[in-house]
Amino acid sequence: MNAKNLTLNLKESTMHVIQFGKGKEHLIMIPGLGDGLASIKGLAIPFSLLYRDYAKKYRVTVVSAKNQMKDCITTKEMAKDIIEAMDLLKINQADVLGISQGGMTAQHLALEYPQRIRKLVLAVTASRCNPLLASCIDRWINMVQTDDYVSFMKDNLLSMYTKEYCRRNLWMVQITGRIKPKSFDRFLKMAEACKTHNTYEHLDQIGCPVLVIAGEDDQVVGKDASIEIAEKIPQAKLIIYPDVGHAAYEEAKDFHRCVLDFLQID
Repeated sequence: MNAKNLTLNLKESTMHVIQFGKGKEHLIMIPGLGDGLASIKGLAIPFSLLYRDYAKKYRVTVVSAKNQMKDCITTKEMAKDIIEAMDLLKINQADVLGISQGGMTAQHLALEYPQRIRKLVLAVTASRCNPLLASCIDRWINMVQTDDYVSFMKDNLLSMYTKEYCRRNLWMVQITGRIKPKSFDRFLKMAEACKTHNTYEHLDQIGCPVLVIAGEDDQVVGKDASIEIAEKIPQAKLIIYPDVGHAAYEEAKDFHRCVLDFLQID
C-alpha cells in the first residue's frame, strides 16, 4: 500500500505525517485533540490498514499538529500549518476529513484557502466553544496539571464513548493510565485552542460541498454543535448517528462508508 512515515520541516517547527494509498486524488485527514498526547509518528502501517478503504481511491495524508507550538496557538494558525505541509508535499487540492478539533481546523481551511479544498467532512466538531465542550476541556486540563492521569483517561473514555462501550472497555484505563506521555505541552496548548475556536459567523462563506456528522449522545461537543454548523453552511448535508457518542468515527459501523459515498459523488 506504499505506506510512509514522514517528518516535514516547516518554517518554525516539524510535523509528523503519514501517507498511504495509490489513488490519484488526495484526502487530508486531521485528527482531534488526542493527537496532542501522542502524534501519529511511526503509525503509517496501522493507519493504512485501518483506513484501507480510502486508499483505493485516494492518496491519503494524515497530518499531526506541529511538534513545537507557541503559547496561545489558534485553530486558524493550525490550518495555516496544514497548508504549509500541503505545499511541501505538492498537494494542490484535496478533500478533507476533520474529526473533532481536526474539524475546527478544517473549517478554517475551507474559509481561508477555499481553492485548496474540494470537499469537506466535519465530524463530531463545533464552530465555537459551547458550555459542554468548555467543561470537558477544563476538567481534562485540571486532571493533567494535577498529575491525575488515570482519572483523565477514565473521564476521557466516559466522555467520548457510549455507556455500553465504556462498560466493555473500562479495564483499559488501568493499563493506558499508567503509560503517561513524556510531555503534555502540545495537549495543553491544543486544548486551549479548542476553547478559543470560533468560526460560526463565517460558516455561510464556505462554498464547497460539506458533510457534517454527529453522534446523538456526544458528551464532548454535543449534537447541537453539528446541527448549527449544518444549518449555517449553505446546502450542507447532516448525518446524526443514534446511540453513539463523540467517537462516532469508531462506534458507527458505516461511518467511513458514508464519508466515502459523500466524497465520491460528482
